[in-house]
Amino acid sequence: MLELRNVSFAVNGDNAEKEILKDVSFIIKDGKFTVITGPNGGGKSTLAKLIAGIEHPTGGQILFNGQDITDMSITDRSKLGISYAFQQPVRFKGIDVLDLLRIAAQKRLSVADACQYLSEVGLCAKDYINREVNSSLSGGELKRIEIATVLARGTQMTIFDEPEAGIDLWSFQNLIQVFEHMRDSYNGSMLIISHQERILNIADEIIVLADGGVSKRGSKEEIMPALLGTSAVAASCSKFSERGGDK
Repeated sequence: MLELRNVSFAVNGDNAEKEILKDVSFIIKDGKFTVITGPNGGGKSTLAKLIAGIEHPTGGQILFNGQDITDMSITDRSKLGISYAFQQPVRFKGIDVLDLLRIAAQKRLSVADACQYLSEVGLCAKDYINREVNSSLSGGELKRIEIATVLARGTQMTIFDEPEAGIDLWSFQNLIQVFEHMRDSYNGSMLIISHQERILNIADEIIVLADGGVSKRGSKEEIMPALLGTSAVAASCSKFSERGGDK
């Protein structure tokens, strides 16, 4: 279980301290698919980085399974069972997909086991298992390989920061299917930062972050009608389909 208690984050501006997040509190229970959404600039990605340990809060506490992890490093949080997937997955020159999956699993996976993880994210294993994780892979391919590494790690909580960023519409549609599969079969919790309606529609719970604080929280049935009725957020949710995907 993840718990945030009055978490705040501020940065030093030109003339004064700028508060990005202020007194954010919520609990994410085990096994839940939670989406954090809201207007651009509301602090969503900052919050994801605070949970992962990339940034550190200027106030409040973050607890994981009852343990205070506020001052823990990324490495220590990873050892506890927290994974973080970047908006733009990292490319690794000289490392092939099989090696990457073995590193993620922290053991020497068999080729058959590695292929199974690739199959679960919709990739034909024989076409990718020996591919180098470099610029020859598309954004959508990298996203799915990254998710395969998450499955191989088997962590308790995985954070996805705007997974739709930088992929085309076809890849996005396949990504939704992967998330639906993970929601139904993945034992851990998922926290996704997104403003895409199709991702919101498969969430167990939605948290709306605006102006640095939680403005709404509830099930998709409770939140979606009001959320899509808000012009600024509705525009964000529809942007992807109107433009055929972020380029």
